[in-house]
Amino acid sequence: MTIQWFPGHMAKARREMEEKLKLVDFVVELLDARTPWSSQNPMLAKVVQGKPKLVVLMKKDLADPESTGKWLNYFHSSDVKAIAMDVNNQTDLKQFIQAAKELGEEKRRKLQKKGIQPRASRAMIAGIPNVGKSTLINRLARKKIAKTGDLPGITKQQAWIKIKNDFELLDTPGVLWPKFEDEQVGLRLAAVGTIKDQLLTLQDVAAFILQRLQKHYAELLQNRYEVEDVQMDIWELFNHIGKRRGALESGGQVNMDKVAEIIIRDLRTGKLGRITLETPE
Repeated sequence: MTIQWFPGHMAKARREMEEKLKLVDFVVELLDARTPWSSQNPMLAKVVQGKPKLVVLMKKDLADPESTGKWLNYFHSSDVKAIAMDVNNQTDLKQFIQAAKELGEEKRRKLQKKGIQPRASRAMIAGIPNVGKSTLINRLARKKIAKTGDLPGITKQQAWIKIKNDFELLDTPGVLWPKFEDEQVGLRLAAVGTIKDQLLTLQDVAAFILQRLQKHYAELLQNRYEVEDVQMDIWELFNHIGKRRGALESGGQVNMDKVAEIIIRDLRTGKLGRITLETPE
């Protein structure tokens, strides 16, 4: 199954990113720590080719810490500077600022050698929709500059934001690539809320989450939904959860769409526990 998704404003965003790239010293790519591979934009990699890059695994507080460690090792082994962060953690924010300053230092040294007064480093902050760009910028600037929301596609235009005297960030709209050839990539991104819920059947997304739980997080599945046999059939799991959560229609039938919404919401809000949907292996 191929999922087509390429709104006009995203095509425009790519063109604008290419135009502005020459103005920045390095690129900050934000990924979702629960889906670090799937949330990488292969199109973005082509756009920013040749620029130093900092990879930031966002929402680490919702991801499996062991898996996050494996992903950081994976990026480091590929000579990519990478950190993981929770935007509500001051230590993580300081780590981000330090990593960004180190990447911008090379440009500052070159300017000093030419006898030019170094300016603040400039970075382009990029990533797919709903990965947390605007929230990060607001935390760094300590005021509400960028619009935030729990739906993809909030940022629609580019803007420069000064972060103290350390560096300037160019905020960009979230950019997805034209289509997902791999259905699993689409399911992972739909599960964490990166693509709009209308693009995939919610029951399919919820079933994917349950299968991941059965295979890798059986204890979390058992605890959250009071399941005795975690390996039961997915349809039976839906019925069990629906009855436990009162997702019933008149006549006592389980409303499968409501059950799907419950499962997806529990994953996105962390109520299921800290879960990663893919590993480097």
